[in-house]
Amino acid sequence: MKLATLDWVLIISFFAIFLLIGFLVAKRSGKNTKEFFLSGQNMPWWLLGISMVATTFSADTPNLVTDIVRQNGISGNWVWWAFLITGMLTVFVYAKLWRRSKVVTDLEFYELRYSGKEAAFLRGFRAIYLGVFFNVMIMATVCLAAIKIGGILFNLEPWECVVYASIITVAYSSFGGLRGVIFTDFLQFIIAMIGSIWAAYYIINMPEIGGLQNLLTHENVADKLNFLPDFNDSKSLIVLLIIPIAVQWWSVWYPGAEPGGGGYIAQRMLSAKDEKNAIGATLLFNIAHYALRPWPWIIIALASLILYPELTDIANQFPNATLGHDLGYPAMLTHLPAGLLGLVVTSLIAAFMSTISTHLNWGSSYIALDFYKRFVQPEASETKLVNIGRLSTVILMILAASLALFLSNALDAFNILLQIGAGTGLIFILRWFWWRVNAYSEITGMIVSFALAILFKVVDFGLEDHEKLVYSVLITTAAWVAVTLLTRPTSTQKLSQFYNQVTPYGKGWNQFKAIAKSEGVDLKTTNDVFTIDLASMLLGIAFVYTSLFATGYFIYGNTMSGGILTTIAAISGIAIFSLWKKK
Repeated sequence: MKLATLDWVLIISFFAIFLLIGFLVAKRSGKNTKEFFLSGQNMPWWLLGISMVATTFSADTPNLVTDIVRQNGISGNWVWWAFLITGMLTVFVYAKLWRRSKVVTDLEFYELRYSGKEAAFLRGFRAIYLGVFFNVMIMATVCLAAIKIGGILFNLEPWECVVYASIITVAYSSFGGLRGVIFTDFLQFIIAMIGSIWAAYYIINMPEIGGLQNLLTHENVADKLNFLPDFNDSKSLIVLLIIPIAVQWWSVWYPGAEPGGGGYIAQRMLSAKDEKNAIGATLLFNIAHYALRPWPWIIIALASLILYPELTDIANQFPNATLGHDLGYPAMLTHLPAGLLGLVVTSLIAAFMSTISTHLNWGSSYIALDFYKRFVQPEASETKLVNIGRLSTVILMILAASLALFLSNALDAFNILLQIGAGTGLIFILRWFWWRVNAYSEITGMIVSFALAILFKVVDFGLEDHEKLVYSVLITTAAWVAVTLLTRPTSTQKLSQFYNQVTPYGKGWNQFKAIAKSEGVDLKTTNDVFTIDLASMLLGIAFVYTSLFATGYFIYGNTMSGGILTTIAAISGIAIFSLWKKK
């Protein structure tokens, strides 16, 4: 299909604005590493929260949701909705702890929390493992979405898509640092939301769809509308709901939903003005991420089942595209008129750029600070470290774009990432609240989970993806707990420094407190109340889920159920702020 002149004007204007932002903040961002990687640590909660949302509003996310809905219905989204639990745990428990740590990157945490050469090794290894290999894999899945969208909307070859999509992003990311990323994220999120909502509205009113009511009652769609899996289908219930809720949220490390915070979420929290802004930012992120954004994507995914009920229908219409159910989303966009198409394409480009730019800045911070400065040239100047970060940005983009050419499906890539991190999540939760967790715990979890992911990928044991996930979690967890108990704990001096700086709470520190007292070490008294934080977390979960499903019921025309859930959401929200004032 061809874009009209108006479409191209919108797209080119978008590129120009974000390049301009990158260049305008370049001088300030280049002053030092705190400016380049943490935007000076003076960002307000609302700007950071929107930046987090924009980052997770990736170009591949609508494709992933479409893939899920087409195959498993709306209830299939529990595979990522379940991560709200760890998100709210981060909001009310970990955001303040991260801000108190005063680290520049979340990997610096390792040498704040652990002692010895093993702590230094863990920091350096994770810098390359996460900052390069894992990060490149994540960005490659985003580039895969660019390939699929570009192939359908522009008839571009895969290599053309990744080249064109990368150049502008690398330019403003390398010049503007995190400040440029955050400022552009704000505009990108607004454009992306307007584009997705408008596109959904136009598509359901197309003659081929016949309006919302016809969409919801169509035979291809009617059995896809339930919020929960069929309880009479035990396999679907286990795969789509029980495992995500009972196992996945606490056991799996996944970017943007790390148990205990971490990655670019930690980077945003560390960029906040103070603890309250860190908490407010993560709360806004979780509300917008889970309750605000999904429905336009879901509606378009459902509409695609009417126009393209089978994969063969998509293949016949787009014979040169890389086939998969995730193509349903870009396929529907080809029906948009001039102007709206340009806005939606602009919004998808915005989604791509916001995600990639964050991962580039995050990954380059690991390379520059946690690897180069820590192990290669400790005396490196601030200017040199910023330049190393900028060079790393370019290299990471080249690697991600190259890997994307070998991927084929968004959901498959998502499952691979879950498998690689399976079993490590509990470490990231407990390391703040159990003094016995040490560097060997994390090294073991990382090695075992990765080895199992490779084993399950190479050897056919006749297991399905959810079974592989559960086995990986059980084996990895058993391995790192055993190693924790068999190896020496972190030194008393290091643990005392960590405790006095972060002041974590919980009974997991009681034994250490006794040891510290016997050795004459003074520890601060914590003022945090765990019961209030836990209650706030549960209320936050209730608020978001009821808001999410209330919206769904209103779309379905079920105003009574929608009204009841809205009331529960309002009560939960009021209770959260009441508890917050007590602290």
